[in-house]
Amino acid sequence: MQEAADELLISRFKSTGDLQYLAAIYQRYMGLVYGVCLKYFDEETSKDAVMQIFEELIVKLQQHEVQNFKSWLHVLTKNFCLMKIRSSKNKEGLVVSVPEFPLMESGQNNHHDNGISMEDNLQVMEKCMETLPKEQKESVDLFYLKEKSYREVAEITGFDMNKVKSYIQNGKRNLKNCMEKHNARQ
Repeated sequence: MQEAADELLISRFKSTGDLQYLAAIYQRYMGLVYGVCLKYFDEETSKDAVMQIFEELIVKLQQHEVQNFKSWLHVLTKNFCLMKIRSSKNKEGLVVSVPEFPLMESGQNNHHDNGISMEDNLQVMEKCMETLPKEQKESVDLFYLKEKSYREVAEITGFDMNKVKSYIQNGKRNLKNCMEKHNARQ
């Protein structure tokens, strides 16, 4: 069963509900999940998150059609971590910077000691996203938050590829400026 393709294991899990199929595929990517979690949490919290994500998979895989399990799991893991951070506001052991998220390039060290928490940054970013022109907002959301490629963003939005690149670049710059302005007021 370890050699079976991801798609086959997912299909068998969905049709039978047998957790051995899900466990077999999850085991392949557990290192990836743990590594992503370590970017957000300490070791103990990351180990807990790995188990919680497995439990979430039991439900989510039944609800979604997954083409590329590894990529889908990576996005699911990042979203899980961000939601956990948001819901447990500054709990001990949580890292409050988002190292993988390029929109947070304000040059500030966003830790507890300078008064800017991860929750504050997320709220500011959400507000700043709302100020972007529709095309930039849509392109930035798809590219950074939903991890789509330039080509996928162009296909989804119907925008020309060069326009997509421009919207993303300008949107990123506008978000950075907005966030810096907001954080300077604090």
